[in-house]
Amino acid sequence: MFEKLDAVDRHFEEIGLRMTDPSVISNTGLLTDLMKEHRSLEPIVMTFREYKKAQSDMAGALEMLESGELDRELKELVEEELKESKERIEALTDELKILLLPRDPNDERNVIVEIRGGAGGEEAALFAASLTRMYTMYAESRRWHVDIVNLNETEIGGYKEVSFMIEGAGAYSRMKYESGVHRVQRVPETETQGRIHTSTVTVAVLPEAEEVELEINPSDLQIDTYRAGGAGGQHVNKTESAIRITHLPTGLVVECQDERSQYKNKDKAMKVLRSRLYEQMLKEQNDAIASDRRSQVGTGDRSERIRTYNFPQGRLTDHRIGLTLYKLDQIMNGDLDEVIDALITHYRTEMLKAQEEQ
Repeated sequence: MFEKLDAVDRHFEEIGLRMTDPSVISNTGLLTDLMKEHRSLEPIVMTFREYKKAQSDMAGALEMLESGELDRELKELVEEELKESKERIEALTDELKILLLPRDPNDERNVIVEIRGGAGGEEAALFAASLTRMYTMYAESRRWHVDIVNLNETEIGGYKEVSFMIEGAGAYSRMKYESGVHRVQRVPETETQGRIHTSTVTVAVLPEAEEVELEINPSDLQIDTYRAGGAGGQHVNKTESAIRITHLPTGLVVECQDERSQYKNKDKAMKVLRSRLYEQMLKEQNDAIASDRRSQVGTGDRSERIRTYNFPQGRLTDHRIGLTLYKLDQIMNGDLDEVIDALITHYRTEMLKAQEEQ
């Protein structure tokens, strides 16, 4: 492991030097790739350097103790330093094992989130709007940018379906755990008797695909334009700026009406289509490699119930890892880190176990 870490450290330094080369600076694509790689290696390299410092501190403490020239008070201080160094080395070794786990190549990508009301009619649509607000507030807390792609709103402010892009470093690495069925238990605004209803919403998180990864034949596309509309039949504009793209080989349909410009709507719709096709390609690859499933948190299937939001009890339960938190108000206001951190920890632990079994 430590030979590998030495090699990673050297490679990290080489990338840093290349990024200062004028010929690299003038090549935007290459510079962007190098910056991404440099950023992804930084946590490993910094932790490894901390490890080496702790090793050096431990060696220095041992040398002082072995010299036999310390008075009692100084000896106690050095022994305490030795103990702290050993504990630090153990903790850093565990951290390095986790950092060296195979990375999901999509982790640094932007994401497209698609939310659809499921069972529960109007109440499901209202909860879809609540989840959209939750993810938007979470993205803002991490300084990510959110851009609505398409929105189908109901008469009382719910969302039958909504899709939006989240742009920011590491967006997919954290948002990917949100795919699946989200269940809500609460008294609906439309309920006069005060009875608790159960509704569901489906969330899909797609890594944004690059144009170079998926070549889409223009002849495979049917592109239709129409007037963008809102709830109650009110037109957002009077021109045919909304776009509907149908991918004929797969039957996938993408709509975008958020922008007043037809060109911008087409560009957004193509990004969503490309990401859906990319997700389909990844699913086919993962299905072909059954062993990968052992290290996944659930299956990531959109039909799998992953979480329950119980409003009367102020409780959130993530069924994949048995996590229950009584802070639903904070979570619905975008405080998702505790949930996502627990999922990441579980995922990494499962990967470590799988590696040890091999």
